[in-house]
Amino acid sequence: MSSTPPAPPPSQIPKQRVLLVDDSKIVRTTIGRLIRKSFDVREEMNGEAGWQAISTDPSIMVVFSDIQMPVMDGFALLERIRQSEDSRIRGLPVIMISGNEDDATKARARAAGANDFITKTTDGTEILSRIDNLLHLVEAKQQLVVNKEAVDQTATRDPVTGAFTSHYLVTEGGKHFSHARRHGGLLSVLVFRMDSYEEITGKVGKTVADQLLARVAKLVMGTLRADDSMGRTAESTFTVIFPGSSSQQALTFARRMHEQLEKAQVTYRDQVLKVPTSIGLAALDVDTVASIEELMKMAQQRLHDAAARKAQRAATPDEPSPLKPVTLPSDIDRAVQVLEHADAQQLGDASSEVLRRMLPFLLAVCRRLNVELPLDKITQALRNHKK
Repeated sequence: MSSTPPAPPPSQIPKQRVLLVDDSKIVRTTIGRLIRKSFDVREEMNGEAGWQAISTDPSIMVVFSDIQMPVMDGFALLERIRQSEDSRIRGLPVIMISGNEDDATKARARAAGANDFITKTTDGTEILSRIDNLLHLVEAKQQLVVNKEAVDQTATRDPVTGAFTSHYLVTEGGKHFSHARRHGGLLSVLVFRMDSYEEITGKVGKTVADQLLARVAKLVMGTLRADDSMGRTAESTFTVIFPGSSSQQALTFARRMHEQLEKAQVTYRDQVLKVPTSIGLAALDVDTVASIEELMKMAQQRLHDAAARKAQRAATPDEPSPLKPVTLPSDIDRAVQVLEHADAQQLGDASSEVLRRMLPFLLAVCRRLNVELPLDKITQALRNHKK
């Protein structure tokens, strides 16, 4: 039978460490005796030795420092602490010790960054009280930092999907845009929308629709590079920024993503929920814009155009695709007839010439459809037929 181990006795609980820096052994002994029951005390006899202790001992929570000391005085030590690049050291509470009680010395200590000021005659109860107050202050400041980081995280991330917020994405995108402009680099923007979001919300509720949207976002973000950024820019719309990517590279990603999402479906209470998407793309290598906002707006407009065409095709399914006209131009029609009636084994001069003259047309079609044409193989085949 397992049981919870007993708490360690008070004597085994590690004490918080206080650094006491003073060239007088009597002062160190006196103050050390007053606080040693509550704190672990480390003693050093000058500012330089105190700095070495602070730099190498992360367990030090509070520093007591005399003002007048050899090698390095208390003010120099305090200045080094407050100017440290290490946030732990820079934030250490520092209490200055002096036999001089005049206001000018206290004011100088405060101005230099001291948290408190005591004289060598201050009693032990007062010293312990001031240490406790400073430790509570440090703890409160640390909690403020944690809270601020949490707020910043919320401000940069969409709480539903985990993608960046629209504002943060524009900020990040602006940096990438400026860099691409300065160095003549590439930058692409992809906008995609989950078209079924409103329909799913109507069927099963917003909570389930948001959960599905979050799964879509997680799926896409899992395929991005470290430099890419994705944000939620509308209720069911996301924008992805691809620094250093051409329009062709972004289009390849878009096709792969689109196919993956089109095939995806989720069953919820015997209802099949599909994830159709519309996509828009803009890129610096094909579009002329003056800002990241314009590039994102252009991609957004192309998404709307693609969605409108999809809706039109759904409304008139018998209408032929714009990529496949009902009738071909007469010269192309004749060329097709020549090729269809040519000998499959031996192309004559006429049909070879037709193929040669059609190559620019085929290249234009392939560019339009973003399909790679095996030009080398076709050219070689035509050469072989001429022999």
